[in-house]
Amino acid sequence: MRHGETAWNATQRIQGQVDEPLNERGRWQAARLAAALRTEGLTRVYSSDLARARATAAAVAQAAGLHAVHTEAALRERAFGSFEGLTYAEVEARWPDDVRRWRAREPGFAPGGGEAPEVFYARCVPAAAAIAARHPGEVVALVAHGGVLDCLYRAATGAALQAPRTWQLGNASINRLLWNGEGFALVGWNDDAHLQPEG
Repeated sequence: MRHGETAWNATQRIQGQVDEPLNERGRWQAARLAAALRTEGLTRVYSSDLARARATAAAVAQAAGLHAVHTEAALRERAFGSFEGLTYAEVEARWPDDVRRWRAREPGFAPGGGEAPEVFYARCVPAAAAIAARHPGEVVALVAHGGVLDCLYRAATGAALQAPRTWQLGNASINRLLWNGEGFALVGWNDDAHLQPEG
């Protein structure tokens, strides 16, 4: 799952590893997500160590009757360095050449002080795989970030790092992956039925 919404999500500011908390809507989304997963038979909840993911994971764990959220720094969002805290328009105005390379999804490109996609992928996908391998046959919740989920989608489908993103990564959506002992397979993606108006 991706964490619930933050104020920076709502204003389209690049968060990266800035530790933004959930906003009011994000807390509501986390509660709805937790209710949707209550009967899924979760055995463990893992989370990025950033506050927005931990708060979302805590709601999921509580609803499932689990007492612990296991945090993993390797599940943090990609570091965007000098881009963090700025809107997309501000970044484009300051560093148009960097933005062109970013939008082209160059695997080796990193903003100043940030992390390249190939480095980020090599950090978060093995971490998720290690979690899955530790809990064979279990239903494990993993709460992280849009970038992490993008990497997991690519790992499960074989999409290249530089391939354009054509899949959604909604806040507090449910994404289902199956670990087969060697890699991930895609089961379901961006399920947000629990966030839709009732009736």
